[in-house]
Amino acid sequence: MSSPPVTGSATVPRHHGRPGPARFRPRRTVPAGAVRPERRGVLSHWRQYLAISPFFLIFGVFSFFPVFYSLYLAFQRWDGLGTVQFVGLQQFRFLWDDPVFWLSIRNTLVIWVLSTVPTLFGALVLATLLHSVRRFKGFYRIALYVPNVTSIVAVSIFFGAVFSNNFGLVNAILGTVGISPVPWLSNPWLIKLVIALLMTWMWTGYNMIIYLAGLQAIPAQIYEAARLDGAGPIRTFFQITMPIMRPIILFTVIISTINGLQSFSEPQVLFGSNAANPNLGGPGQAGLTTLLYFYQSAFVNNDYGYGAAIVWAFFVLIMVLVVVNWRLVQRGRKS
Repeated sequence: MSSPPVTGSATVPRHHGRPGPARFRPRRTVPAGAVRPERRGVLSHWRQYLAISPFFLIFGVFSFFPVFYSLYLAFQRWDGLGTVQFVGLQQFRFLWDDPVFWLSIRNTLVIWVLSTVPTLFGALVLATLLHSVRRFKGFYRIALYVPNVTSIVAVSIFFGAVFSNNFGLVNAILGTVGISPVPWLSNPWLIKLVIALLMTWMWTGYNMIIYLAGLQAIPAQIYEAARLDGAGPIRTFFQITMPIMRPIILFTVIISTINGLQSFSEPQVLFGSNAANPNLGGPGQAGLTTLLYFYQSAFVNNDYGYGAAIVWAFFVLIMVLVVVNWRLVQRGRKS
């Protein structure tokens, strides 16, 4: 009879004076016919890097280098042709005591508030209405997004003609109902309002598309469950839609803050800002934004060092406002 199988680990007996049988070891050599994987270094992909190098070269020459060179100019005095003279922090000291700079900051902040709040609110309302539309949804999307792809210069010329003090379309309509002409482009507050309306008209469609994409990503089962629980449209919007849309709203707030504070073409085209115009930004410099003041200092007065100081001080202000807006939205999310 055959012996029963041995379970467990079998030990190989060692004979007296002779070693036991050799243990099996896996072969480390590559079998015949097998392909050894080739080790590739960074230089082996030089063709791919060469193909994408034009973008990085253009970005480095026209974007990366000018940013850091402007920081270098902020500590120099240079008119663009003469010798560069190091002045340290004198540009920033003069900037701190410059009343025109602080006037441009106030104008920029007022225009930013007057344009950003209606833009985001109107975009959210339009996105909600468009999300519930069943027919012609594509037509409405295109119609609301067209202002964003229109030239800023063309839109500014159009608004200048519509809100003209003497021959504007708005004053002509007001005259038909017995209202005297309104000095849209002469009154300091109305100047800011016209610029804010222009920016609102251009950027509402852009934010509306972003909000609409966020609304379409919300599962319909959530709204059906809320409807079964007896939640109305208003309660559903504030307790379901708004909390889910909060990250998207945070993104639009940050983007609108950056874009809204960089208003330049609107007041420049509306008021024909050039070297021969002493009232840069309109009467009383009511439409003088910070970037427009930078343009005057650097390219009209040929003071590139002071212009660089204005830009970097304004960059710090933008970063502070972005962080403040981000903290406010995040605090509302946690609460």
